[in-house]
Amino acid sequence: MHVATPYRPDHVRKAQSLLAETRRNDGLAPLDIERFWADQAKATKDPFGRDIPQVALGILMSGECVYDELGVTEDYWRYEHDEPWRLGLNKAYNDKAEKIVGRRLLDEKPSDPTLKWPHRKTLADVFEAKNEWHGWSWWLQKSAHSPDELSALLDRVEKPLEHLRDFLLPANWDTEKARLLARGSKPPLYRNQRGPVTFATSIYGAEELLLLVLDQPDLAVRLSKTILKTMLAIARLLDTEAGYTPATAPRGFGFADDNCCLMTPEMYRLFALPIVKGMFDAYSPAPADPRYQHSDSAMGHLLPVLGPLNYTGVNFGPTVLASDIRRHMPRTVIDGQIAPFTFSRNEEEQIILEFLRDYEMTRETRGLMFSTAGSINNGSRLTGMRLIMSAIQHFGRFDR
Repeated sequence: MHVATPYRPDHVRKAQSLLAETRRNDGLAPLDIERFWADQAKATKDPFGRDIPQVALGILMSGECVYDELGVTEDYWRYEHDEPWRLGLNKAYNDKAEKIVGRRLLDEKPSDPTLKWPHRKTLADVFEAKNEWHGWSWWLQKSAHSPDELSALLDRVEKPLEHLRDFLLPANWDTEKARLLARGSKPPLYRNQRGPVTFATSIYGAEELLLLVLDQPDLAVRLSKTILKTMLAIARLLDTEAGYTPATAPRGFGFADDNCCLMTPEMYRLFALPIVKGMFDAYSPAPADPRYQHSDSAMGHLLPVLGPLNYTGVNFGPTVLASDIRRHMPRTVIDGQIAPFTFSRNEEEQIILEFLRDYEMTRETRGLMFSTAGSINNGSRLTGMRLIMSAIQHFGRFDR
């Protein structure tokens, strides 16, 4: 999906000129690679910096991109579970990436099984939701199908909170914790979560949640409060297991909430905002503390609601313009706003045009980390990444 934005004639001319030079260069966009990465290091330190030489690049590819690039049949389950196979693909991909963009982008280091922490249960487990693999990814299943079932579920959720440590942590936790701490490894903390609307629609259903908020707001508020209470309890427990106190615990929290787009501002204020604000108040109270949200959907109508939360970084959908984000979030780093399918379909002229659009919209304020407005999907090519790097170097500099 492309944002319905007219492109200026000079943008089109710039795009066509760069593409003509790319074709004369055997399909590789013209680029001073070493200079780009040196300037990138400066730009990523502070995308708002007044002395940065160019726009920062946020597209560093992903494991999803190995298939088309290498001509391999997609197998996401095997990529996730067969480490030798995954690392072999990553190495082959990195060999190609080093030649085209000058960097090895994917992890090639084998994991150390002796440093793996035992599995812990999650927020979904507390809410009795099962995670099942369907197609190419995991899907969280409903755990309540009616208001009565939801009310009963919330009654049950309170019980694990009374004995949360025993419920969340496996039987061998204390033994493994002692062994791993002795080796200098601390347990992972709880600092990100499927966002409140996406989580609630997963365990209860999208239409069902919307009708609940409209028809039974008291029960919707109870669900919201229970989610926040549980999240805070999980975070505090895992902080304690890692040896942190509330005063010493690392700051920051992030949400991934694609389904927030389903709610009106009023519905969002009632149900979701208290959860987001509650976690930020607890874990990101200072202005510089990380506060992040990924919502690659048409959720621009929520910008006035989200703006006062003072996010440090956001990644919103491709229909949400960078200029609109900046108006409501003046000090937020924008990870975006190229449409993921523009990139994965290798629509070269559109790739450049979307960069020029976003650069113009943020040139005065800065704070753009040029990225996909959503995930980096299979089909996204290293030559496309190099084209973006070239566009940044030719048209996205601040030192001219």
